[in-house]
Amino acid sequence: MNAEFTAIIEAATEGGYWAICPEIPGANGQGETVEEAKESLKNAIHLIFEDRLADSRRGLPKEAIEDKISIHWRCVTGRAILTLATK
Repeated sequence: MNAEFTAIIEAATEGGYWAICPEIPGANGQGETVEEAKESLKNAIHLIFEDRLADSRRGLPKEAIEDKISIHWRCVTGRAILTLATK
């Protein structure tokens, strides 16, 4: 699965860089260079998704249905329109 997220990167007052991802609360990274900060942010996002996936499956009954969905969205006059499609 590939997904794109926003990385906001700024110089830290003590040196190096901070990176945050506004779409994923709690996702942040840091590094001596912009590339290190971005890589740190990617790792944080990966860990958050792994944790949320494991947490969401705890206690599910064996007969629970697991399926994939695709989300296609576009913005019209400031409002997001979502279309869900099962695969």
